[in-house]
Amino acid sequence: MSDKLRLGVLISGRGSNLQALIDACRELTFPAEIVIVISNTPDALGLERARHADIPCVVVNHKDYDHRAPFDSEMTRALDEAKVQLVCLAGFMRLLSETFVEYWRDRLINIHPSLLPAFKGLNVQSRVIEAGTRFSGCTVHYVRHEMDVGPIIAQAVVPVHNADDPDTLSTRILEQEHRIYPIVVRWIAENRVRIEGARVIVSGPGPPKEMLLNPTPK
Repeated sequence: MSDKLRLGVLISGRGSNLQALIDACRELTFPAEIVIVISNTPDALGLERARHADIPCVVVNHKDYDHRAPFDSEMTRALDEAKVQLVCLAGFMRLLSETFVEYWRDRLINIHPSLLPAFKGLNVQSRVIEAGTRFSGCTVHYVRHEMDVGPIIAQAVVPVHNADDPDTLSTRILEQEHRIYPIVVRWIAENRVRIEGARVIVSGPGPPKEMLLNPTPK
């Protein structure tokens, strides 16, 4: 067995963040590998991305289950069978049970398209624009039972433009999602991440040296 960190990726749709992880894992020096992709929808485009990369895929269709508990149990069974060490949510659009989250506690991460703890939930960029926020971005965090809650590992910030609509802002943020998700996985695989209460401490990289201001004065 490889000594690389074994990843399981959960998806529901097109899998663009899955593709970013696939691309990162193709690098010989990347310290992690995707050993299974699980989708709750059988027609998710992300499954084709995984198959093209010769990654084992499993469909656990939520419509086949009357309750969340057996649905989550089947996902855990598949992840355990693949000897997964870190579960990455990548556009997985189902709420997870407390039992599942606690079983994978501190081994389960998510990426969310806002600067948490602001703008949890759905329709994020519409709400960002309506609120007049000058910056938005994305957050990679450890998952807790409450939605979009958990120790924050890393965030990427983008400016909100006056002419932005939800689509243009989402596109700009998605580009940063594709950058920071593999970076965070690398840090975890290299044992550079530790949790202290509600905070995450990352050894090595430091904070940015410059302040950001939007609008930028001339």
